[in-house]
Amino acid sequence: MYKKTVVVKNKTGLHARPAALFVQVAGNFSSSIWIQKDEKKVNAKSIMGIMSLGVSRGATITIMANGPDEIKAVETLAELVSTETSDEVIG
Repeated sequence: MYKKTVVVKNKTGLHARPAALFVQVAGNFSSSIWIQKDEKKVNAKSIMGIMSLGVSRGATITIMANGPDEIKAVETLAELVSTETSDEVIG
């Protein structure tokens, strides 16, 4: 298992369209991927799970993956939420 803790920097956090983009990117990997915020851990390939975390700008989350492409998955998703303009990618 590979994991990384990051601070969400895009202005809307992981709500609505940024959450949909996150799920779409996560779905490109074969590894199992989870996001943890505080004590709650959800499947990163589930839009409802991600929305239930209520991740806003400035929140600290841990992205973890287990599988053949776990490092690439975690690093790609960490970069996505760590970029202030990630919400503009889909806008």
